[in-house]
Amino acid sequence: MTTSVNLSGFQKDVLQEISNIGAGNGATALSKLLNRRVDMKVPRADIMPFNKIFNLVGSEEKIVSCVNFEIRGDINSRILFLLTKESSFALIDLLSGKSIGTTLELDEFGCSILQELGNILCGSFLTALSEVTKLTFTPSVPAFAFDMLGAVLSAAFVEGGYFEDQALIIETQFYQKDIKINGHFFLVPEPECLDVIFRSLGLDLDGGM
Repeated sequence: MTTSVNLSGFQKDVLQEISNIGAGNGATALSKLLNRRVDMKVPRADIMPFNKIFNLVGSEEKIVSCVNFEIRGDINSRILFLLTKESSFALIDLLSGKSIGTTLELDEFGCSILQELGNILCGSFLTALSEVTKLTFTPSVPAFAFDMLGAVLSAAFVEGGYFEDQALIIETQFYQKDIKINGHFFLVPEPECLDVIFRSLGLDLDGGM
């Protein structure tokens, strides 16, 4: 699939609801792990050409952290959870109970926090998607990178031929009181796999029901 897909309002609502369920599950899991409340919401869920990810996250030179999973099962795909450097540091502070601005560089502790966060989010969203679609999704052990956006995306996708495909984008927001931190969660399937997902929901990408 290399052409742009425009979802109907109903299709977007379906994706949004699945994403909200995943975010709720993720927030609950994080709160239990940390023994304090962490809230999440999903401002947007949509389908877009994968090469437009740069417009959402930043320029190719932007430093990002990336938790990357290979997904096998009824459909094959990859999942990326991307945070800018600034958001990564702020989220480490939020999840470790520190004042925002404390973390100034990424160390082993910070890497482990971000990897565990990626694990929780991946599991939460895939569980929500699996429950609704009745499809099986099995994630790999996560890979972690902290590098320029262009290098991260190239390593994750271009070598596998994913770059022109469509991506399911789930914008995530973590918040606690007046603190808000944005991230981006991408599911990039192999060709035709998005059609499988939508057909399992009783929809199709060309015309709704």
